[in-house]
Amino acid sequence: MSLAHTAAEYMLSDALLPDYRGLRLKGLRLELPLDRMVKFVAVGFPLLLMSLAFAQEFSSGSPISCFSPSNFSVQQAAYVDSSCWDSLVHHEQDDKQGQYKMKSLWPHKALPYSLLALAVAMYLPVLLWQYAAVPALSSDLLFIISELDKSYNRSIRLVQHMVKIWQKSSDPHVFWDELEKARKERYFEFPLLERYLACKQRSHSLVATYLLRNTILLLFISATFLYLGHFHLDVFFQEEFSCSIKRGFLSDEIHVPDLITCRLTFLSVFQIVSLSSVAIYTLLVPVILYNLTRLCKWDKRLLSIYEMLPAFDLLSRKMLGCPINDLNVILLFLRANISELISFSWLSVLCVLKDTTTQKHNIDTVVDFMTLLAGLEPSKPKHLTHRVCDEHP
Repeated sequence: MSLAHTAAEYMLSDALLPDYRGLRLKGLRLELPLDRMVKFVAVGFPLLLMSLAFAQEFSSGSPISCFSPSNFSVQQAAYVDSSCWDSLVHHEQDDKQGQYKMKSLWPHKALPYSLLALAVAMYLPVLLWQYAAVPALSSDLLFIISELDKSYNRSIRLVQHMVKIWQKSSDPHVFWDELEKARKERYFEFPLLERYLACKQRSHSLVATYLLRNTILLLFISATFLYLGHFHLDVFFQEEFSCSIKRGFLSDEIHVPDLITCRLTFLSVFQIVSLSSVAIYTLLVPVILYNLTRLCKWDKRLLSIYEMLPAFDLLSRKMLGCPINDLNVILLFLRANISELISFSWLSVLCVLKDTTTQKHNIDTVVDFMTLLAGLEPSKPKHLTHRVCDEHP
């Protein structure tokens, strides 16, 4: 056996993918990169603001400062601050009716807890995805990644088969006849993967869950805007308010004034939280909408690479119809887990070299190209060359 033959065998043996994916596939990404970013921002940002609000409250003491009368003792002034913070109601005199109108300032007091509730609400769509879609999605990805790599290995074994035929036969016609037979009869055909992908094209559970997740997220963001606009905007510039402590046993005290002026010391924190929340969630809306629009078109880059395999022609047979189905979602996640597809990098290199070859009419599968790559292209008989050219115009 010549040195070229031995090198070709070694190269084809090295091209076979090892079967050690058990541990590697435990790190599957079951969230798309943009979805993960949206989750971290939508959930983590209100938690960060809540920490800022709590830290400001604990470090600076009382969140309000009331201007008690000068004849009040220290204990009485402390009671005024505590009582006004507990009530947090602004009393404004109505000039027409001569009475006081009351305006609640409770959003200032409920700020940290509303941020916590917002973070919990934004995490609910993530929980929906984790429990409703992730188990089925992980099984689909494990099976498809495994079968794609197996299909690649079957193609390499077919190349090895063709190499052995070329080495054992002295007649070049035998080699080219076997090559044409491989093209037509599709040796090592493994249609289970194609049928499985076609079945997923008719399924809509994953895409429905994905649409529901993003729709709920958009609804929660809309509710956040309504909450901030209705409650926070109403008290956004209310730095001072008039507090009444004439209730209970103090209601009949003559020396206690009707109203005491208080100032909110944390108004700047309240304003920063409100504005930053509006800005961040406004920026998230186009990202979420972009995630939804990706479901409206096929991502054919991955499947087009695997079209080089002789047993894979999902695209060439035009099996891809309306993109809003589970198959399109799975393709998006396969792109996100492209590092787990070992065969993809091999086929990507072959695809690039295939596009640059000058004998494109002789190449239509990985079998043909691997044969050429191994340096096994003999001088093709003329009648066979004409026949191949006629089949591949």
